[in-house]
Amino acid sequence: PASLDILTKLTGFQLTRGMLCAMYRPPLRELGEIIRGKRRIAVLEDIQNPTNVGAIFRSAAALGMEAVLLTTPCSDPLYRRSCRVSMGTVFQVPWTYVDGAWQEALAQAGFRTAAMALREDSISLEDPRLKAEEKLAIVLGSEGDGLAPDTIARCDYTVRIPMAHGVDSLNVAAASAVAFWELR
Repeated sequence: PASLDILTKLTGFQLTRGMLCAMYRPPLRELGEIIRGKRRIAVLEDIQNPTNVGAIFRSAAALGMEAVLLTTPCSDPLYRRSCRVSMGTVFQVPWTYVDGAWQEALAQAGFRTAAMALREDSISLEDPRLKAEEKLAIVLGSEGDGLAPDTIARCDYTVRIPMAHGVDSLNVAAASAVAFWELR
């Protein structure tokens, strides 16, 4: 234990709980190891808000996603805000960072991919083909721009959540919960 003044000097900000902890991070697991034997996974592309990352992990754990893959621009799931918002589920759901070849690796492992995107050619989240897929990866994009056009083009499905009252989109964390529930 140290005084609040010393902890503030060490960290550069005032800690609300007066605690400081340092840990070794486990090495990242390989993509093949993470997805082996899984049927439902989430892929996060460029999601940079740690609150959204934490909320997505919490929904993934609660709603049956067996693993989460993150592109390298994503916020770190072990960032303190992500951990807190996830209620610790970042320590329960297997995850790793992936490089640009993740779609090919998932296809080779038998996964079909569902890009969550608002496009004219999107199918409804309720489309029975999605639930019928033996292995499905739900792909979610950044808070502002959504998924990259080339990511969408390489996915097997482009999927939208049916909405009412002229609302065109949901926050990525909210959208993840709806998609995970429907496709679990």
